[in-house]
Amino acid sequence: MKPFDSLASALLLTLGCIVHAAEVPADFTATATSLKTVMRTNHFHPAELDTEAFRKIEDAVTALGKTARTPEEFLNGFNALWRRGPFSHVRLIYPTPAQESPPPHDDSAVTLVWKDNVAILTVNSMSGTGEQIETAYHDIAAHGARKLVIDLRRNGGGAFGVLPLVGHLIDQPLDAGVFVTNRWYRNHTAVPTAAELKTATPCQCTDDAFLADMEQRALTSYRIVPLQPRFNGPVYVVTSAVSISAAEIAADALQASGRATLVGEKTLGLLLQPKRFDVAGNFSLIWPIGDYRSLKNGRIEGTGVSPDVAAPAEKALDVALGL
Repeated sequence: MKPFDSLASALLLTLGCIVHAAEVPADFTATATSLKTVMRTNHFHPAELDTEAFRKIEDAVTALGKTARTPEEFLNGFNALWRRGPFSHVRLIYPTPAQESPPPHDDSAVTLVWKDNVAILTVNSMSGTGEQIETAYHDIAAHGARKLVIDLRRNGGGAFGVLPLVGHLIDQPLDAGVFVTNRWYRNHTAVPTAAELKTATPCQCTDDAFLADMEQRALTSYRIVPLQPRFNGPVYVVTSAVSISAAEIAADALQASGRATLVGEKTLGLLLQPKRFDVAGNFSLIWPIGDYRSLKNGRIEGTGVSPDVAAPAEKALDVALGL
């Protein structure tokens, strides 16, 4: 065989191997196994995983690991399965983020408008909005508002915007509710009683310390402290069937404290504390590690917060303004 023929044959053989390798489907069984381990190790209440609803999803994820051909196919399949899962705050991300970054600043997330001397404070997110909420309360104080309406109808939750939102309306520290973790269920078979919830240690409610606190405790109280300037007038909180997560903490806290009247629709009832975990295959899993229980209304996940004055979401603001 001539040297040129030998070279050509070698190139064809190499190309054939590359094509053959490209045709071999990716194997995501390791990812499915890694997900199963993270889920069962870190879920806030292990007994909730011994249900038919969870086992069906778990089996479907195992099957997906054997059939998915691309990371995107596995990602989309997993998230589709969990859209109707037995509990909230579950999501798969790909690829794994290089580092945690704060949410982008959104000027439309918090707006303050006036109707005569009534302040209408709309808050659409609890993430990264603390300074905007603080500024709004200073404006409310400067203008001498007679009444305050807080609109949470489109609030998709977030983190600690609840603290200034509620803190400027109370005059004493408020333990609104408690996050229960799997550390509680290592030593107890039943959910904590109301008396046991009241023994919880208050959280250090900051982005850096909150999850660390929660993971070290069986019970972590969500404490809100008073802030200045304090608004002393009547407060109405407007909610809808898509108000979720941290928005539900705020609505429940203000209702339970007697500081506000809730107007609108029952909230959706999606209130767990998630954490991000890295799993095999360069994926990240958002998974709930804490279950929030209101000291007044009990568990909010799957239940929601009911209004004091029921009204369709599209009419709730007008109803609140008329009360």
